[in-house]
Amino acid sequence: MAKIVCFPSLSEAQQQQILKSAPGYTLKVGKAKELDPAELKEAEIILGWSPLVAEYALHVDSPLKWIQVWSAGVDNLPFAKLEHKNIQVTSANGVHAIPITEIILGMMLSHSRWLRQAMLYQQQAEWKNPGKALPELYGKTAVIVGVGEIGTETARVLKALGMRTIGVRRSGKDAPNVDQMYDMSGLYEALSQGDYVINILPLTDDTRHIYNQNAFDHFKADACFVNVGRGPSVSTEALMNALHNKKLAFAALDVFEEEPLPSDHPLWSMDNVLITPHIAGSTEHYTERALQIFIKNLEAYVSGKTLPLNLVDYSHKY
Repeated sequence: MAKIVCFPSLSEAQQQQILKSAPGYTLKVGKAKELDPAELKEAEIILGWSPLVAEYALHVDSPLKWIQVWSAGVDNLPFAKLEHKNIQVTSANGVHAIPITEIILGMMLSHSRWLRQAMLYQQQAEWKNPGKALPELYGKTAVIVGVGEIGTETARVLKALGMRTIGVRRSGKDAPNVDQMYDMSGLYEALSQGDYVINILPLTDDTRHIYNQNAFDHFKADACFVNVGRGPSVSTEALMNALHNKKLAFAALDVFEEEPLPSDHPLWSMDNVLITPHIAGSTEHYTERALQIFIKNLEAYVSGKTLPLNLVDYSHKY
């Protein structure tokens, strides 16, 4: 009997949802490192990812046909091995649209409305105001680099606040609530217009260190940079230079080239930087949303149809 192996913890009701959608399949739920390797070797479908999958489930006679990753990012997968075995991979892209949009907005407001600074003075019981009029988001320009599910939701919210929105995406295809869209060849032109630049790019060979010194040189004076995409898409050295030289007024960072960020890293002590520990996608609704993606794909899979949601393109690695 065909087997589904699931690493994320699921309730009994959620497990029954899976079994109802895949008659004739068995389901084994457990943490990868605690499962008998035989379970992985026999899996046709795996929900989640672990390096142990590569160790045990990619052998010559493996029945593995499909991996539904439990995250939006897939840059840590062994694409060459998976493609060689013609294994389909789907991601949980879309689960994060609401929580990451909310943290982007919070990061922007923490700077524009002086909230981060006020919290620092609060710790010292010091009544201090900024000494100048505070800017508004209204009427400002936000450049969203990587307009997928998250970027589309971010654009919707920022438009509701009266901002102008510019998007950058590989295809250059228009998206709702984006006033102007560029493909990647127009990245620098887009960056030059942003009061706020929001990075949501996946990590690929093409996006690694895409924010280098040349890119930051194209930023508008006193721009603000928000990174909720991938840490290695940014050259940390170039970012720090831009902050030191006041090319950037502010950077809000949830992801880093090295994680956890070392305690002695200079970014911690910079007064124009806000750091969060890679929590932008955290949400109380994660499991239910990710499971619905899997269920819809599973129903298509058992019917012999193309997986409809988040099928990874090996040529693009996302």
